Amino acid sequence: MKSKLLSIILISICILSFRSDKLAYQIYDIKGKTSSYEQLLKSAKDADIILFGELHNNPICHWLQIELTKDIYEFKKDNLVLGAEMFEADDQIALTEFLLGKISDKTLKDEVKLWPNYTTDYKPLLMFAKEKHLPFVAANIPRRYANMVYNKGLERLDSLDPEAKRWIVPLPMKYNANLKCYDDICEAAEGHNSENLPKSQAVKDATMAYFILKNWTEGKTFIHYNGSYHSNNHQGIEWYLKQENPNLKIFTIGSTEQTAIDTLAKADIGLADYIICTPESMTKTQQ
Repeated sequence: MKSKLLSIILISICILSFRSDKLAYQIYDIKGKTSSYEQLLKSAKDADIILFGELHNNPICHWLQIELTKDIYEFKKDNLVLGAEMFEADDQIALTEFLLGKISDKTLKDEVKLWPNYTTDYKPLLMFAKEKHLPFVAANIPRRYANMVYNKGLERLDSLDPEAKRWIVPLPMKYNANLKCYDDICEAAEGHNSENLPKSQAVKDATMAYFILKNWTEGKTFIHYNGSYHSNNHQGIEWYLKQENPNLKIFTIGSTEQTAIDTLAKADIGLADYIICTPESMTKTQQ
């Protein structure tokens, strides 16, 4: 009897100890069920295109990005292509020169429009590409052109010089204002240039999709790193990719933060094929 009681006490202590653990993240599947990194990797490894939606200042997202990239590389080797929202298309030449060892780290910082958190969050991805001789695509539209759309509308892009148009999606681009991702932006803007704001988001999504497809061929896997809002709910970049090639196997990862992460918020169920959920109190990186 004493032995049985002792066993119950020990089990209770173990359960209470487990509940007191502070998890850094929890992964959920598209249905909101608790999952794991192993399941995420198993599902991602055969994709044509992986859209890794991050929270820009979340260190867990950035850590999992480099870990997933290393693990996918073990499957794909030279058939892996990397690319990111955080590098603008007109910086591609300098970016490639850095990967090939033709320019220094200092020159890259002088020549390329790097984000404030480049050193901690995106440089590891770039250095991995350099080490493994993988291409890294600067996929985003130059910010000046996205601002042009915000201020003057999509039609303003028609006035660009042909040389400038090399760095954006071919015109005219498709735009569906009824997509939730753009409708939500319009609603949140509450009249503050609400018509053009979602268009400036769409031209980013369309341009990133364009450069992803331009650098992807059958048999390869392209991992693209972007803000989660650019691929949430299988819209944004994915919508544009599917417009061009509906047969693509696209795998999405979304990111969200909650006060407690033991259950995924209903609003985030279906956000992506797999969702990384981290505590709101998670330390932030520089942005």
